[in-house]
Amino acid sequence: MGAFDYQKVKEPRYFQEGRMEAHSDHPYYASAEDAEEKVCVFTESLNGLWKFHYARNYNSAIQGFETEEYNCRNWEDIRVPAHIQMEGYDVPQYANTQYPWEGHEEIQPGEIPENFNPVASYVKYFEVPEHMKGRRLFISFQGAESGLALWLNGHFVGYSEDTFTPSEFELTEYVKEGENKLAAQVFKWTSSSWCEDQDFYRFSGIYRDVYLYTVPDVHIRDLRIRAIPDETLTRGTLEIRTEAWGQGKALVCLSKDGRTFEGEYDLDKGGLTMEIENPALWSAEEPQLYDLTIQIYDQDGNLQEYIPERVGFRRFEIKDHIMTLNGKRIVFKGVNRHEFSSVSGRHVSEEELIKDLKTMKQNNINAIRTCHYPDASPLYRLCDEYGLYLIDETNLESHGSWDTVEETGDISGVVPCDRPEWLDMMLDRANSMYQRDKNHPAVLIWSCGNESFGGKDIFEMSQFFRKEDPTRLVHYEGVFHDRRYNDTSDIESQMYTSVENIKKFLEKDRSKPFICCEYTHAMGNSCGAMYKYTDLTDTEPLYQGGFIWDYIDQTLYKKDRYGKEFQAYGGDFRERPTDYEFSANGIAHGGERNPSPKMQEVKFNYQNITVQVGAGEVKVINKNLFVNTNTFNCLVTVERDGKIIRRAGLETDVEPLSEKTYALPVPQETRPGEYAVTVAFLLKEDKVWAAAGHEVAFGQYVYSVQAEKKKSAKKIEVIRSTHNIGVKGENFEVIFSGLNGGLASYKYGGKEMIEAIPKPNFWRAPTDNDNGNFMPARYGQWKIASLYATHKDYRENTYAKIIKPELEVKENTAKVTFTYLLPTRPVSQCQLSYEVDGEGKVTAVLSYDPVKELGDMPEFGVMFKLNADYDHLEWYGLGPAETYADRQKGAKLGIYRNLVKDNMAAYVVPQECGAKAGVRYAKVTDRKGRGMLFEMDEKSGPMMFSALPYTPHEMENARHPYELPEVHYTVVRAALGQMGIAGDDSWGSPTHPEFLLNTEGKMEFAFSFKGI
Repeated sequence: MGAFDYQKVKEPRYFQEGRMEAHSDHPYYASAEDAEEKVCVFTESLNGLWKFHYARNYNSAIQGFETEEYNCRNWEDIRVPAHIQMEGYDVPQYANTQYPWEGHEEIQPGEIPENFNPVASYVKYFEVPEHMKGRRLFISFQGAESGLALWLNGHFVGYSEDTFTPSEFELTEYVKEGENKLAAQVFKWTSSSWCEDQDFYRFSGIYRDVYLYTVPDVHIRDLRIRAIPDETLTRGTLEIRTEAWGQGKALVCLSKDGRTFEGEYDLDKGGLTMEIENPALWSAEEPQLYDLTIQIYDQDGNLQEYIPERVGFRRFEIKDHIMTLNGKRIVFKGVNRHEFSSVSGRHVSEEELIKDLKTMKQNNINAIRTCHYPDASPLYRLCDEYGLYLIDETNLESHGSWDTVEETGDISGVVPCDRPEWLDMMLDRANSMYQRDKNHPAVLIWSCGNESFGGKDIFEMSQFFRKEDPTRLVHYEGVFHDRRYNDTSDIESQMYTSVENIKKFLEKDRSKPFICCEYTHAMGNSCGAMYKYTDLTDTEPLYQGGFIWDYIDQTLYKKDRYGKEFQAYGGDFRERPTDYEFSANGIAHGGERNPSPKMQEVKFNYQNITVQVGAGEVKVINKNLFVNTNTFNCLVTVERDGKIIRRAGLETDVEPLSEKTYALPVPQETRPGEYAVTVAFLLKEDKVWAAAGHEVAFGQYVYSVQAEKKKSAKKIEVIRSTHNIGVKGENFEVIFSGLNGGLASYKYGGKEMIEAIPKPNFWRAPTDNDNGNFMPARYGQWKIASLYATHKDYRENTYAKIIKPELEVKENTAKVTFTYLLPTRPVSQCQLSYEVDGEGKVTAVLSYDPVKELGDMPEFGVMFKLNADYDHLEWYGLGPAETYADRQKGAKLGIYRNLVKDNMAAYVVPQECGAKAGVRYAKVTDRKGRGMLFEMDEKSGPMMFSALPYTPHEMENARHPYELPEVHYTVVRAALGQMGIAGDDSWGSPTHPEFLLNTEGKMEFAFSFKGI
């Protein structure tokens, strides 16, 4: 082979040289015993320390380093696999639509950055292991970003692009006895980088496994398995096709649950077909897998290799414009999942991967879209085993090349579009993904890529998939923007389309099934009104679900200037350009990969059993396609005022896609109190992803038996002073300040309970969605009103006159009412009254006559500051995770406890969080259990409540958690309600109107508080 020519790296037609043809990812071993122990004598890992040199560009790289004569032993060490940006070279850069070089170099497709385009030079000295000598020798790079040139002992071996599928080369010709010098250069940006403009962190380097491998004298190079039931689902066809090196025969054995099917064929025949009666069918609900073994023998009858595989029989197709799996209409309850680790970027450990998949299954997620590239191979095997459907997506996104097309109409700069020079690269990427992943039953759909407009090249990719694999469907969302090749996608796929617009589209066009390949944008405190989408799957057959954007926050561990670790987002590495916190859109946090509070709602909306509990009965709607409810335990729990009083089992037998109504095995209660009847379905036995007893679905019914209300008969003493009004009782003392305008003191048991005068509050720290839809600009007057509400009338002269509080004394209570002017335009006002009884209980009422010009507000309530020692919270309301008007369906009514600091959700940018809807009471106490009790009032009903270490204004001022001040207070907000947190998208979609506060008539919020 000739010499490597760097100038070709910028040419789209040059994307590989000397690379082996793509093939299946099947394992192979020397024997069944080796397969059992997963010990492969044919492979040798090269992971570990390599010699390394970093250069800012190609001209700064060391020329000739790859020769045998050049000594690289004094170079620095670097670990492989790893991104160089995670090992101290260059910095991670997060960018969404824009290309990462924009503003630095002005280049066009067909050009690559020259001034700054890091080159990573790697060297590995190795000796061929004794047991591998005398055989053909190959090397596999499972992933290198974005272009890889390779030499062995000074000889140019080959070149490859496509960051996300294996690049393999034969080394046999260049290997020698003794020590060998393997040299590689990895270029951060190549011509292919124009098609790798995904919404992710930009890294480079050898970031997936590297290993040497040999093959036996007779070897299956490529294996294709198709296990397809017929239309009756009573007979399955197992088709095995192999491409072999060498002559011999294959013995095939398929087995499951004691049933065995055997066959054999000569390798030159290329495979065999077996018929299986009544095959067990694979699905996400029941991931039934067969064990397949293929033993390869040479012509003398010697075993050459042993191939173990798992096989799933399933039939996936479109029937009457609807996607069906094994004859049933499928609904995707999915997520988009970037391969991402806060520790190591796109090199995700096995432990992290398994945690992700277990968390998904535990929260009723049944599908993954690999956004927007093929993942490392272990994902696919685990999805086969755990039961997760996959949209396998080709490594393609060119968003930055076309996002202005709708404004300009000019498609000349779009790649790949109709450009012939990009076609072969695109087909190569499609082929590499297909060949590697074709045997996995979890893969239902091939995707041509993401957000790359339209055109002939992508259409040809879709045709490649159809030609190679008629057993799956083809997906591509981008035709939404360019309908010239509408048949590129078998599915109508759209992003962030509202439910109403989905309905409108399907009224006009019912030619294809419809999915949202991205929806309910989970940035920060989000996923409001998600249920509207999942409810639509029940009423519109052609709408078959969606994939949340996205699964995990793309954030990286970093330390602030004081050495404290935090989760860094775009821009935190001082990289520019960047798209800042848009890297964090997950329903799982970065770092420990734990579910965010949003997951509670996702789990409920995605549950496969709908449980409608009513008075004395429960309707069970089984949305599973293949599983009867009798495979779960059903548990009925009754709570009285949050405390469990009864438990009972309920036998159910609801066939898939059926419903039944059952009488509850518990009596209707008559004692006074509030009752919550919860019916839950639990795993009967351990699964690979959860233990027995894990809850998969629930429903809850709440009812009350009224009790007679008692009023306090204890006397109070009222003290009238010039500037203050005092109210005393047996264990308490209250002071209302006319001078300072509010409740200045509340002492209980001789101890002052409040740190500042409570004030009306109309504001929340804006969420990411709020910022995206300009809520702060639209509602900004309410922030000012919250900060600067005053009891002084400043309108008539410079010396503001105090608006005196009103005092009303009754038999055993005293009521003080303050009027606050709100500095809005036009000026508005509200009243906050406090009625104190002889127990020390204070009933507060906030009232406001809406001013039409001002509209609604983010929140309507009262904010308190307590001492930070009151850091324990107990509430009787919805939980356990935070809840909002448009995100509370997944919550249960109950008694919950945590620490105040725990209510600060780990959103990467501080924002509104920790609210609890439907609160009957909340206790905020110190570690001794002393503090304040807040209770709902019958007039207003259950309240929204939060207890946080910070005010909304403090949270709003911080761009990172480490920018928040030291904790001095526990900030309590009791509210009539708060506007929903929205989430159809994070760049314009507002809160749905029904989840805004109602300002049609007088607003009034009543609640009480008392020392404990």
